[in-house]
Amino acid sequence: MLRTALRRDCLRTLARPLLVALLAGTHGGVVAQAGSGAAQATPSTLSTKSLRIIVPYAAGGPIDLSVRVLADRVRGSFPGVVVENRPGAGGNIGALAVARAVPDGATIGIAATATHAVNPWLFKRMPYDARSDFAPITQILRVPNVLVMTTETARRLGIGSLADFVKYAKANPAKLNYGSGGLGSAGHLAGEMFKTRAGIFAVHIPYQGGAPAQLGLLAGQVDFNFDNLATAAANIRSGKLLALAVTTQGRSPLLPEIPAVAELFPGFAVDTWWGLVAPAATPAGVVQQLHEVFVQALAHEDTRQRFAALMAEPLPSTPEAFGRFLQAELAKYEAVVKQSGASVD
Repeated sequence: MLRTALRRDCLRTLARPLLVALLAGTHGGVVAQAGSGAAQATPSTLSTKSLRIIVPYAAGGPIDLSVRVLADRVRGSFPGVVVENRPGAGGNIGALAVARAVPDGATIGIAATATHAVNPWLFKRMPYDARSDFAPITQILRVPNVLVMTTETARRLGIGSLADFVKYAKANPAKLNYGSGGLGSAGHLAGEMFKTRAGIFAVHIPYQGGAPAQLGLLAGQVDFNFDNLATAAANIRSGKLLALAVTTQGRSPLLPEIPAVAELFPGFAVDTWWGLVAPAATPAGVVQQLHEVFVQALAHEDTRQRFAALMAEPLPSTPEAFGRFLQAELAKYEAVVKQSGASVD
C-alpha cells in the first residue's frame, strides 16, 4: 500500500500532462563521488560503448518520459542508447540494478527523491546504500510542489495569503485537514515538514494516489493539499484553486507571481526532483564526460521548452554539487519520514 501510494504521488499524478507535452515533441556523504583513483577516461571512451539508462519506474511515467527526451538528444554521442525500465519496490529494484552494474560508464540510472532521500528511511530493509553505492552525474530537473486550497474554502475562511493561512491554523488548531497520495508520499511529507516549521497542526487524510487526493480537494473533502505544480497549474489558472506558496527555495520562474514558503519561513524547501547517477566505482573521467553530454542536452532550447510545458525546471549541476544536494536531501528526509510514522517492511 505504501509503495503504491509513494509511486502514485510522485509519478502518476504527473503522467498525463507529461505524456501529452513530451510526446508532442518526441519523434515516434550520501552519494559517493566517482572514484578518483581509477584511470581517467580518454576522449573516445563514450563513443565506443552503447549507453543503458535504467529508470526505476514504469514506462510512461514522468521520469521515464523525461529520460527518453534526453536519450534522443544524446544519441549522437553513443553507438546506441537504451532506456530500460526496472520498476518495483518504490524504485529500489531499479536503483539496485544501477548500483550493481559494471562501473564502466555503459550503465547509468536515475536517482530520485524516493530512491535516494525517502526510501532509505521509509523501508526497514534497503538493498543498496544511498550513501556509498552511486556516483553523481548531474541533476536533471525539479517539479515544485505548491500549497493550494480551493478558492471557495479560502474565501470562507478568510485566507488570501500564506500568512493568513498560518494565522488561521494557529487560531484554530486541528480544524484544518489536508490530503495526500498516501502515507509516505511527497504530499504527505511536505505537509508534515510545513506543520513542523510553521508550528501548526492539521489532520492528514491519505488517499490512494495523488489524483484522488486532488479530486478530494476540489470536492471540499479536505481543506488544502501540497500538490505538484504540474498537476495543479490548470486549476490554479482557471481560478478553482488558490496557490498560497510554492515549496522551492525561491519562486518558480514558471509561475513567478506565487510566493515561496521560504519567504515566510527561510530555508524551507521541498520539491520533486531527479537526476543521473552511475555505479560508485565509475572512473571520474567517465563521469565527467557523461556529465558534459547530458548538461548540453539539458541546455538545448527544445528540451527546456518541453520541460517548461510540464512546469518542470531543468536544473543541471556538477557531479560535486549534485552529490552535496543528495547528502542534504537524505539528511532532511530522515526526520520527516520518522516523524510521519510511515514505514514499509
